[in-house]
Amino acid sequence: MAVDPSVRTEAVRQLRLKRQQLRPPLGAGPGDVVRNLLAVQSQEFPYARWTVAQRTTTCTASDVEQAVAEGTILRTHILRPTWHFVHRDDLGWLMGLSAERLHQGNKGMYRQSGVDQESAARSGSILAAAVADGAHKTREELAEVLGQAGFPSKGLGFIYHLMHAEISGILVSGAPVRSVGGALKQTYALFGERVTGPFAGPCTGPLTGEDREQALGQLALRYFSSRGPATVKDCSAWSGLTMKDVTLGLHVAAELSPGALASASFDDLDFHLASGEVDALDSPPGSLDGSALPRVDLIQCFDEYVMGYSQSRHYLGGTAPYLPEDNGPMHVVLLDGSLAGWWRHTFNGGVCELDIRMNKPTTRQEQAALEAEAERYGRFLGMETKLV
Repeated sequence: MAVDPSVRTEAVRQLRLKRQQLRPPLGAGPGDVVRNLLAVQSQEFPYARWTVAQRTTTCTASDVEQAVAEGTILRTHILRPTWHFVHRDDLGWLMGLSAERLHQGNKGMYRQSGVDQESAARSGSILAAAVADGAHKTREELAEVLGQAGFPSKGLGFIYHLMHAEISGILVSGAPVRSVGGALKQTYALFGERVTGPFAGPCTGPLTGEDREQALGQLALRYFSSRGPATVKDCSAWSGLTMKDVTLGLHVAAELSPGALASASFDDLDFHLASGEVDALDSPPGSLDGSALPRVDLIQCFDEYVMGYSQSRHYLGGTAPYLPEDNGPMHVVLLDGSLAGWWRHTFNGGVCELDIRMNKPTTRQEQAALEAEAERYGRFLGMETKLV
């Protein structure tokens, strides 16, 4: 018997919400969330804190900042590449899998900005010495260090020397510091002092042979376990790996953890997901949090619920991320897992003002759910919130 397409669409949304910990069972803390998702896009740090915290029961912005300060979760350029949070236990092997491709992707900008093999080796050595023994430094401080050594201290030359050192396993995020005005500033630390597990030192070359196959298997297992149902092409776009590599990763994952993943075909696509949830694709899904009431989630536009997919992102029910032409908000409002509007925060007189624009008028119950989510965001920030 054919399954109603609307039922299947809703099942996909509900399973993704659950596997990504936007629904119970939630994460025990920031480290648990990032370990589950493997990598969490984080170029907008204030919103990225919320991405992590909203997948837990009670974590606040300060809790996420503390996890970054302690080095439980690290922030660096990886995957596509852009800024991501990664657990300290995973960054070594994940960078070993990604570094060669990231350097190759930056090759043109390296040439344009004067970063060659010799200069990168010298600047990397200088940067490593500058942050050694826990001497975490801000971007501005590292600019001064490189400038004094005759390297660019601003512009593309500085940016790509810094990124080359990140991708090469020399630099990684350090403990954030507060500026005089109270703003949170990121710092850099020595990769080997913050990263644990295999491949926790400077990258001497790409992973090869069995090491690489094991890393591909681990990535496939973690991606499809936390984001399924998803396709090979979804994973390829998310990870930057080829579809051939993702397919190999799935075969290795079956050996690493037999029976953990399963496959299902529908909507003319082949999906992979946690094996225990295949039957849920054919059943009318109920609310995953035990309530029949509507549920609103305020997620950032680069949340993994959006960016974790490419080929099958249409199950979101709208187009995201996007850049509004009228200077409107660009972050995403979900109503029961489907795109329903846009939002952003601003701060005024110690109050967080939430500019929320729904795609259609809300019902009384939907408005109550929206207000409840705004209150939850206020608890995360530790301040009063106001809908504007």
